[in-house]
Amino acid sequence: MTGVWPAAWIQASIILAVVVGLHVPLGDYMARALDGGKHWRGEKTLYRVCGINPDKEQTWRHYLTALLAFSVMSIAALFALFTLQGRLPWSTGHEGMPWRLALHTAVSFTTNTSWQNYAGESTTGHLAVMAGLGVQAFASAAVGICVALALVRGLVRRSTDDLGNFWVDLLRTIVRVLLPMAVVAGLILMAGGVIQSLGSGHTITTVTGAKQTIPDGPVGSWEPIKLFTGDGGGVFNANSAHPFENPSAWTNAFEIVLMLLIPTACVRMFGRMIGSLKQGWTLLTVVGILFGLLLAAGTLAQSAHTGTVTQAVGGQYEGTETRFGIPGSTLFGVSATGSADGAANASYDSFSSLGGGVLLSAMMLGEIAPGGTGSGLYGLIMVVLVAVFADGLMVGRTPEYLRKRIGFRRCAGSSCALIPPTVILACTGIALAFGDGQCSMGNPGAHGLTELIYACTSNTNSNGSAMAGFNGATDFHNLLMTLAMLAGRYLPMVCVLALAGRLARQQPGVVTVGTLRAQGVNFVVLATAAAVVLALLNFLPALSLGAIADGLL
Repeated sequence: MTGVWPAAWIQASIILAVVVGLHVPLGDYMARALDGGKHWRGEKTLYRVCGINPDKEQTWRHYLTALLAFSVMSIAALFALFTLQGRLPWSTGHEGMPWRLALHTAVSFTTNTSWQNYAGESTTGHLAVMAGLGVQAFASAAVGICVALALVRGLVRRSTDDLGNFWVDLLRTIVRVLLPMAVVAGLILMAGGVIQSLGSGHTITTVTGAKQTIPDGPVGSWEPIKLFTGDGGGVFNANSAHPFENPSAWTNAFEIVLMLLIPTACVRMFGRMIGSLKQGWTLLTVVGILFGLLLAAGTLAQSAHTGTVTQAVGGQYEGTETRFGIPGSTLFGVSATGSADGAANASYDSFSSLGGGVLLSAMMLGEIAPGGTGSGLYGLIMVVLVAVFADGLMVGRTPEYLRKRIGFRRCAGSSCALIPPTVILACTGIALAFGDGQCSMGNPGAHGLTELIYACTSNTNSNGSAMAGFNGATDFHNLLMTLAMLAGRYLPMVCVLALAGRLARQQPGVVTVGTLRAQGVNFVVLATAAAVVLALLNFLPALSLGAIADGLL
């Protein structure tokens, strides 16, 4: 025991140091590649075929309309692919999904949630994984980055209604950033033992003489997409606990790096785009403090000796892969819930009460530490604006950030932070009121309620991880979760883009003695405090439902 945990902290320190080191060149490249510059020849051809004028910028309303139209078409295409799967090639013998499950899955992957109410290896064929889930993993991640780009432009630009062109931002994000990363990371993972096949599985004879089919699939090309896009959905039901997806301790470390890399690079991109790397490092400090607190709490909770067995084995080993151990599983879990990825290399339902609470806290924080792909950045900026506005109220001065005055109307745009707790509370209450929530709980009492709240939080905050004891594969939860994902994903985007448009139209501000300037150590404290306050707002559903649980469970 004494030698394990120092090694665990060394492992975490090395992984985080790699992420911090890599986020600098990647963030700089993203700022150059995504904001301005010439169109590539292939991009021009695609614009011409689709009838898009790449040089015409859009107002926030047009930007939002294009985003929603693209999302609706994506949902429709995925829905058709899943329901017609049995009639298409490379179905590997799987039939089409029932329409409720197909709708839930289509919305899930389009919103970058990737909650799966099915076992991957027994439900989806290779075509559905590659042409359906894989394409939407790229697209949904790119949509989040597009919204972040629009918000940053709103902070930088003056006296204009233009926030960029959604179609240009979307194509550049996919072609210039996500695709190259997928190729490089996929080759590294396949070199580490992740399988890549288009076969239908291998039938073997076990030592007892029984026949068993070992499934395979295009895992090597899928795995990096699932990790760095914030997707999280697995080819196999066991997700990254499956040896075909995550064979060894070093691939586990590499997958953690992939989950954290783009969200942190987006913070660096923000610093480059606004012309102040100091602001980028300040926000990264806020992210680091929050992530460090979550990781420390989770590691201590999972290493606690609460009984004879845990004392003998050195921690909470139930549901944990021995090739990763508690340190690797805890770091993976905190990274997956903090980054909105939702992948899993252990059973989150088997985490200790406090350990599972840490994972729930990471999601309820609004997933800003470091957050989702793109969504983490604009969520973090919302926290910044709340912190600046609150500080201005306390000292009686007009707050401003990046020479933009943050008055009441602009801070009201940050009310998107109240959307997730409202949706979580509503969905959990509806599930309990109709009794379907109780029927889906795998455990009675308080832990069963935690499973339900975890499911509603995961769907609302676009995470996708689950406590395996909860049964979401019912018609009721398929439809309820669909509504939660749509509200949790797109209502905040509407608020963010509307705020970006309002900020872009603002005249250049003049810094006076009565104007609050957010910077330095005080700003780190303010932003961290604001994030904690917003997290407490997200915890209100859990606190409010305690009384309901006493009466119903």
